[in-house]
Amino acid sequence: MKLLDSIDWTTAIIVALLLGLAPFFPEPHLWEKLRMLFAGELQRALEGFNLLMHGAPLVLLVLKAARDLRARKG
Repeated sequence: MKLLDSIDWTTAIIVALLLGLAPFFPEPHLWEKLRMLFAGELQRALEGFNLLMHGAPLVLLVLKAARDLRARKG
């Protein structure tokens, strides 16, 4: 949890946006891999790795927000 607290909001947002949307054209990898996952087409290990790598910063951003909100409430 110290890791989440040590990352400032600006860095977390910029990294989540850049890695989540990269490459910007023709379609962001995260969007493409999520679409493939829900369609049942995510079969190769490299595609799963891409989903993990492009989605991890977004997951960390959500966890940081949840931790921050929980700390403010209690």
